[in-house]
Amino acid sequence: MKYIISIKEKYRMIIGYTGMITMGLAVVMLLPLLVLPAYPEEMFAARYFLISGVLTGMIGLLAAKELKKERSSRLTLQDGGVIVVLSWVITTTFSTLPFLFEGNLNFTQAMFESVSGWTTTGLSVVDVTETPQVFLLWRSIMQFFGGAGLSVIMISAIIGPHGVGFYNAEGRTDQLLPNVSKTAKMIMMIYSGYLIGAVILYILAGMPWFDAINHGMAALSTGGFSTQTDSIGHYQSFLIEAITIVLMVIGTTNFVIHYGIISGKVKLAMKNGEVRFFVFLLGIIIPLVSVVSLIPYYGNVSEGLRITIFEFVSALTTTGFSTVGYSDWPVAPVFIMMVLMLIGGGTGSTAGGMKLYRIYLLSKSLWWELVRFGKPKNSVPQYYVYKGLDKLYVTEKHLRETGNFVVLYMITYVIGVSIFLFYGVSLKDAMFEFGSSIGTVGLSLGVTSPELPRGMLWTQIVGMMLGRLEFLVVFYGGITIIQDIKRFSRLNH
Repeated sequence: MKYIISIKEKYRMIIGYTGMITMGLAVVMLLPLLVLPAYPEEMFAARYFLISGVLTGMIGLLAAKELKKERSSRLTLQDGGVIVVLSWVITTTFSTLPFLFEGNLNFTQAMFESVSGWTTTGLSVVDVTETPQVFLLWRSIMQFFGGAGLSVIMISAIIGPHGVGFYNAEGRTDQLLPNVSKTAKMIMMIYSGYLIGAVILYILAGMPWFDAINHGMAALSTGGFSTQTDSIGHYQSFLIEAITIVLMVIGTTNFVIHYGIISGKVKLAMKNGEVRFFVFLLGIIIPLVSVVSLIPYYGNVSEGLRITIFEFVSALTTTGFSTVGYSDWPVAPVFIMMVLMLIGGGTGSTAGGMKLYRIYLLSKSLWWELVRFGKPKNSVPQYYVYKGLDKLYVTEKHLRETGNFVVLYMITYVIGVSIFLFYGVSLKDAMFEFGSSIGTVGLSLGVTSPELPRGMLWTQIVGMMLGRLEFLVVFYGGITIIQDIKRFSRLNH
């Protein structure tokens, strides 16, 4: 009987916190309306967001009433996993409402655009030349808040220090400050400060103010939604491309590193394994690809190098901005871009992919194993890497968890590619397009479009969600819910 009561109380708390997050979403839904004074001809779209916001807010309020007034109990990692899964499903689903009320997208297309936004992927099924500005801003707002993560937003604004389980369940383990609530608030302050700087720089570089706001949010969130059909290439500006590269690198860097640099711990931040691995990868790949493939392809050294730098930074940071099309590129650079998309950006950042830290750790493990053969058998070496601003001594558990994640990630990738092949997509396009989905990148060879079969769109939707929530969170959350339902049913009978 006590267990049944505890289960009921637990899910009242989970529903309550999910309701609070839903109420927060209702407020976010109203933000695109701020642009309407500048575009009075789009005032008709206000009702789509107002109705969506009111409906979302009412449902959130009803759910939030389940939360007891005293919020002294901490959220466990398992509770956080359930809330993460429920919150992301609810958030992406309710975010389709403005698109559905407008009527230009069906549910699958609207869900695709919503998931692509919140997961900071950037693949799109809308025509930006025909889409009202208020909807373009809505897409960018989804990416901006999705980049920060629901846990960071809601802990900093509502849940407070008791949300450590929610924070950890969303794949964030590093804390800037001892208190998780202060950490979340600091992340939002840093993130918002970068956005203000990004918008100012873009405007000074000649980008229109509306485009500057959208591209600033998309670049920092490593999202890649653009207000132009040909993305950053539309502006034909070296300065805008350079600013975008800096913003993409900022977005893909762990917030702990940003805090370390701001706090004056620059040398310690530069010891971070992810930072060094990021520089190492691009330092090798960019000169190699540009000299061997793209400089000969474009017939110009400066153009080939400029394109290589931008596109490969965009791929590794999982941003998805582009300056050129590459559907007719040689196979080698396309394949290398695909590998970079799967590797992804930094942990604790806005980026997707398997994460630089995991690949770096496995690479170091391989090196340690090779070196170990030359050491005495009775030696007990201590291996470590720099994670965040701290030295982390690596154990078998760390390597096992990392290896398991990478294997699971690649199995999911193979399944997604196989589904694309089933629909008649070529192997190259299937590997690139689903790699872009699961890596939450947004680059495309032209496969993704509104005309895609629903099965392919839903395959990408699932890939984007799993890529953003890091697999194990989804599995843990789902398993916890199933186990609780089974136990509750058994005890009731």
